[in-house]
Amino acid sequence: MQRPVYSLDLSPGLRLKLVRAGFRFTADLLDLQPAQLNAEAGLSQQEALEVLQSVRSERGGDEGGSLTALELLQKEEEDLRNIVTFCSQLDSILGGGLPVGKTTEICGAPGVGKTQLCLQLAVDVQVPQCFGGVGGQVIYIDTEGGFMLQRVVDIAAAAVRHCSLLVEDDEQRVAMETFTMETILSNMFLVRCHDYVELLAELHLLPDFLSEHPSVRLLVIDSVAFPFRRHFDELSQRTRLLNGLAQQLITMATSREIAVVITNQMTTQLRGSQSQLVPALGENWGHAPTTRLLLYWAGPQRLAAIFKSAGHMDSTVQYQITSEGFRDADQSEQPQRKRPRTHSIQSAASQRDSSC
Repeated sequence: MQRPVYSLDLSPGLRLKLVRAGFRFTADLLDLQPAQLNAEAGLSQQEALEVLQSVRSERGGDEGGSLTALELLQKEEEDLRNIVTFCSQLDSILGGGLPVGKTTEICGAPGVGKTQLCLQLAVDVQVPQCFGGVGGQVIYIDTEGGFMLQRVVDIAAAAVRHCSLLVEDDEQRVAMETFTMETILSNMFLVRCHDYVELLAELHLLPDFLSEHPSVRLLVIDSVAFPFRRHFDELSQRTRLLNGLAQQLITMATSREIAVVITNQMTTQLRGSQSQLVPALGENWGHAPTTRLLLYWAGPQRLAAIFKSAGHMDSTVQYQITSEGFRDADQSEQPQRKRPRTHSIQSAASQRDSSC
């Protein structure tokens, strides 16, 4: 069934430009690149990206045949895979780690460890399957310039040492021959995006890249908030672009069987006479991720809380950042088990610097 261009979630002026340029159906736009659409319809680069993003989102929503609930459950059980975090308590409340085929958002104030967790996951996704890992590659999109190569080297070296101590059979010995520092770095594809236009352009090209690299099992965007909180005077346009981006990521996660991990910043929200820290980008964006994790300070302790998930209870565990990466906290210090209050998070976070 052909979908008309005027049915796309675009501004009336943008739809009119497309129709005047001879585009009647979304199928006419599927194989175009932003530069081609720019030339043929007289659109700006930003407008071209918005159109193509909307087309891909609509197409993704129409894909896939119907399944019964039982068939869907059986398919999920067969495909169930998780990326461990090397923090056993966090893995436990997540049901084994971050799930492949789902989207996970990591929120938190600067310096609490969002990027550290992303770097840890970028290494952990490559753990061989015979060690309980996924054995995949990773695409790491860095929008803030927080990717630290030396830190990745330290985390990768620790992961290799850890797995080498677990070797028990020939399959694991053979796997360790290819699970090395060099292969970990070569399986990590790094992209630097300086603004939201570059980010949207990269996501537009990503399906083709994934087709050429079928072993990719993790996409990290660190962070999604940074480019969208700058240079945006028109909030309605930002909301429209974010909605399209969210749909793209959801479709990509499910159809390509990859885990999508996004970091988000915190912002101050006024409620009456009090202020509190909440995840940035608004409430509409908050519905997009399958699971939302909040990393925060409680005095000297670092805590990780699940505060939105359809498949997990709200839970809080303690963690620490060591020289080897993201790890369980000292067992002598018991984590708090109740859900945190945002005003206490704010007061604790304000004591920390903005590193990481």
